[in-house]
Amino acid sequence: MLRLNQLGHRSGVEVTEVGLGLWAVPGSEWGPSDTQAVLDAIEAAHDRGVTFFDTADIYGDGFSEELLGMAMKGRRERFVVATKIGWRDFDADLGRTRYDTVEKLTADVEASLRRLGTDYVDLLQCHVPFVEPNTDVVIEGFRRLRDQGTIRAWGVSTGDLPVLQRFNADGDCDALQVDYSILNRTAESEILPYCLGHGIGVVARGPLAMGLLTGKLSTSAMFPEDDFRGAWIEDQGQNAQFRQDLKIVDLLRHEVPDQEPMASFAIRFAASHPAVTSVIPGARNRDQAVANSEAGLLPPLSDSERRAVDRIVPPGGGRKIWPA
Repeated sequence: MLRLNQLGHRSGVEVTEVGLGLWAVPGSEWGPSDTQAVLDAIEAAHDRGVTFFDTADIYGDGFSEELLGMAMKGRRERFVVATKIGWRDFDADLGRTRYDTVEKLTADVEASLRRLGTDYVDLLQCHVPFVEPNTDVVIEGFRRLRDQGTIRAWGVSTGDLPVLQRFNADGDCDALQVDYSILNRTAESEILPYCLGHGIGVVARGPLAMGLLTGKLSTSAMFPEDDFRGAWIEDQGQNAQFRQDLKIVDLLRHEVPDQEPMASFAIRFAASHPAVTSVIPGARNRDQAVANSEAGLLPPLSDSERRAVDRIVPPGGGRKIWPA
């Protein structure tokens, strides 16, 4: 059975140690995707004990929320739902969201609820990873929604400590979502210790580093035209980083236990940090969802396994792969 962890010290929300991230849906930046395959992935994960599912209003322009709503229909109580708002209504020219009033923020949350087919979400997160002019309004809106019971907990998705500190200025931020993997251990330096010290739950996204830590990519990889990862190959600077990442992956192969997929090892690594509450790898189909879920049945990395990783990517090392 998958382990359950409480999301922070205050929320009362319990999440499975391994969840499912729902960014890679039709209409997103991950290239071609199949609606039924995503629904099958949700079902397969749920069948294996996953109850925590993370989405956002911008994933597939809202279609990710709609798909999760379809999967939950008639059994909402069996799912712990996290979604994010902010990018969908972000004005790049002004450098801010349009949330200059709580009412505008609430309207977007209500739109998410309609797509999800529910009257509440378990975790609502600010998707904008920096402090922007309307941050105070966002925090006030989240507090009102929690007091009304529309959300059970709230937090922010960011990799920058000052942003998290701003959201937690009054000590009531429940959760942080942060990119964390073997290839990106930067959160270990400051942000994860801060969460431990302040009772903030951590949702670790990107444990597979956008597919790099599956061990299935190579220098000859080809990505569909509408898959953002194509930039890893097309751009000269990105290509050099891509090749460096693959060299690290090759070194890691020798440290993965026999018969264990590298993806499973990478998920166990992220889940084994004491600050991490849940890890949310993505899955585009049933087989990926099953494999990711099964990683949650295995024990955390042993001390010797973690030391082996430390020799390849030192604690706090690596690079930020995705900001929000």
